[in-house]
Amino acid sequence: MSTTEIGGPSWRARLRALTPNTRRVLYAWAAAVAVIAIGSLFNPDFATWSSLRVMLVVASFIGFVAAGQMLVVLVGGIDLSIPWVLNGAAIVLTTTSLGQTGRTGLALALALGLGAVIGFANGMGVAWLGVPAVVMTLGMNGVMQGLTLGLSKGLTCASCASYAPKPLREVFVDKVFGVPAQLLLWAGVALLLTVLLTLTTFGRRVYAVGVSPRGAYLSGVSVRGVTVALYTLSGVFAAIAGIALVAYGGQPSLGLGDPYLFESIAAVVVGGVSILGGRGHYVGVVAGSLTLVAVVTFLQAQRVPEYGRSIIYGLVILAILLTYGREKSNA
Repeated sequence: MSTTEIGGPSWRARLRALTPNTRRVLYAWAAAVAVIAIGSLFNPDFATWSSLRVMLVVASFIGFVAAGQMLVVLVGGIDLSIPWVLNGAAIVLTTTSLGQTGRTGLALALALGLGAVIGFANGMGVAWLGVPAVVMTLGMNGVMQGLTLGLSKGLTCASCASYAPKPLREVFVDKVFGVPAQLLLWAGVALLLTVLLTLTTFGRRVYAVGVSPRGAYLSGVSVRGVTVALYTLSGVFAAIAGIALVAYGGQPSLGLGDPYLFESIAAVVVGGVSILGGRGHYVGVVAGSLTLVAVVTFLQAQRVPEYGRSIIYGLVILAILLTYGREKSNA
């Protein structure tokens, strides 16, 4: 009798017994912990709460946009309109509120409404008109870029102490029992998506569409309806990211959303979501967002040149994806 039989199943057997989604979430968090552990070997302050708190706040911006990106990727889509939906929501927020508390509600409604409308248009184009997701969302990104540049006209407001109204600054910048309020909001998003995708009929339909759109359709699932809903949510999450960035930084900029296209996709795939759809969990995406920020923070602390950071950043992502690929081939 082997020692494995005497002592119970080996850790590898236990790992294989887990669902693919759970395994990928564990891999994503293992990657995040590994990067932080390596960073702490070079700098003992890297893993302190003050350092982790900053990294988590930065990761939350990626986490907001990656939430929407994950939803469309789960059904085999992609959203390339995120950068200028984010920018557009930020500009709408600032031009409507002008930093005044009394305009906060209207500004938020318009910013979120813009994200929802653009997301809905993307979903209709993909689901009902049959336009490929890459083409539809990239085209909408260009439309939003033109509209935003044309309507903003170099916004200035010398009389405004901040373009972000005070209530928004309190939500995204203040602390609750020593924890940044923005992190609590991110935790709320994670909880909401976890419940939505794992405990509701809609969530089961999302995974069904991702695994087999035809099979889901034959089972009575409204594939088009699910697709439109997910693209709409992606637009809303991009708008939330724009609102959060304005609240945190005080003012918008026309290039505000540019870095978040690649980072949203990277966080999704590093977080264990299958780019082909049907597999993944937002808890893994949270880990993926933290991993990306931890890698960049570590490389900056080591004063690695920008070209070197880009190379290493890409290699880390590839290494994690190769791990997922090996896990799939051994499954």
